[in-house]
Amino acid sequence: MRVLIVEDDATTLQYVAEGFTAQEYQVDTATNGHDGLYKAKNNDFDIIILDRMLPQIDGLTLLTALRKNGNDTPVLILSALSHVDERVKGLRAGGDDYMTKPFAFAELQVRAEKLIQRNAPATNSTDLEVGNLKMELLTRKVTLDDHELMLQPKEFQLLKYLMEHPNKVISRTLLFEAVWDYHFDPRTNVIDVHIAKLRRKFEELGHPEIIETVRGAGYRLCKGN
Repeated sequence: MRVLIVEDDATTLQYVAEGFTAQEYQVDTATNGHDGLYKAKNNDFDIIILDRMLPQIDGLTLLTALRKNGNDTPVLILSALSHVDERVKGLRAGGDDYMTKPFAFAELQVRAEKLIQRNAPATNSTDLEVGNLKMELLTRKVTLDDHELMLQPKEFQLLKYLMEHPNKVISRTLLFEAVWDYHFDPRTNVIDVHIAKLRRKFEELGHPEIIETVRGAGYRLCKGN
């Protein structure tokens, strides 16, 4: 995934860039509207994180120019302007989402992921496959090395989401959003319990390494052999 961050505040820029880098995004940055517009027009990004108030070209002018140029890359606006009228201006200019400062990176990541997923091309595939781990979405059949795994509904949903993002670190916040429809971390061990159950089932078939815990970041589904 490629993200462009257009932000003139050095502290905010570093905070956001380090967060996306830790999630294995390819990160590009710009500190003014002129450079941000040039990079957005001449490169392909999966998401653009755009500050409202920028030197040279402000964020809304940049966004309007992008949309007039036919660029439909998802844009998440960041701004210290929190009044509802300002949020409406941002969305009417072509923004896909609007967050006010200060903010938590975990929420920013969840919102960015949602925009990327919404913008992804539709697929007719009814199967997921990561190495020798296979999932049939219509029949809900899951196999590893051709051995069928019996999964509970939440285990299935959790594994499905991890298989949709193989080899990528998925945060607890994102898993709560995707699997339990929580828009916050409820501070329970429900994810750990379900991950442990999945690992035991993988271990019985000789693959305890498929789900990796990335300390302080989340979980990653590794390619099964």
